[in-house]
Amino acid sequence: MEARHLDLLRELADRGSITAVAAATHRTPSAVSQQLRTAQRELGTPLVEPHGRGVRLTDAGRLLAEGGVQVAAALAEVQARWDTFRHEPTGTVTLAALPSAATFLYPVLERRLEESGIELRFTDADVAEAEFGALTADHDVVVAHSLTSVRPAGTDGLDVVPVVDEPLDVAMAAGHRLAAQRTVSVEDVVGEAWIGVPRGYPFDTVLRGVEQATGQRLDVRQRLVDNRLVEALVAASDRLAVLPRFTTTTGSGLTLRPLTGVPAVRHVSAVMRPDRARRRAVRQVLRAIAGSAEEVARAHGVPSPGSAASAAHG
Repeated sequence: MEARHLDLLRELADRGSITAVAAATHRTPSAVSQQLRTAQRELGTPLVEPHGRGVRLTDAGRLLAEGGVQVAAALAEVQARWDTFRHEPTGTVTLAALPSAATFLYPVLERRLEESGIELRFTDADVAEAEFGALTADHDVVVAHSLTSVRPAGTDGLDVVPVVDEPLDVAMAAGHRLAAQRTVSVEDVVGEAWIGVPRGYPFDTVLRGVEQATGQRLDVRQRLVDNRLVEALVAASDRLAVLPRFTTTTGSGLTLRPLTGVPAVRHVSAVMRPDRARRRAVRQVLRAIAGSAEEVARAHGVPSPGSAASAAHG
């Protein structure tokens, strides 16, 4: 049994197809298929079986893929202890984050780590909640969000570290009749026109919560992804939207008001493969993410999360 075969099966479990594994590992599909055949011959049992136009892991293949996770985690733990011995948590750490969280985290994070010897490589990823987990195949840390749980959908088997709970407010034009109130309730907003997000995106959970609480269907006129576009449309109209408190630009015709009557907060979390979470450089980045989130939350009057700092300690 060879570690490279376990790693290959793990990649196939994560990515779902030989073509995807080949692209991610810079090999041809035929080379990946050949390695799979070699692994099956040496282990004496089928590891994959036909499925549609591709293949899927057999029970034996899934067992060994899980073993690949354990082997990778053990190697990463040894590397982390070696880095500690050398007092050098260096290297490249790749991060992917949803744009609205990246906006408030990345600048502060880069400043906190500028003299650490760690090279940060940033990516923004605007995907549905259940798709963030898959990004961990190609990034050391993925900053995701969920309105229902600290653990986003689709992250089973991954390490999840809470970062911050960010309030989601109701955005409106400064001249809107509801702007005179300090807060708005679900009853206040049911008769208004809305700009929403695509179904499956976390902010839509708030609108569905309003509908469930009031028994009335909301009038959603548009469903858009880009928050800056939503801000511009809301500021120039009588429509409402749900927007995150930390990064929404107010004071230029736009006002935010807290929503009462339904949960209106998103859980921002860092998601990682277990082996990558053990890297000392990644742990240092997690501590910096926790500090960055605490700094931003404090500036907006939101209680300090705290949990990310303790979970990332080590």
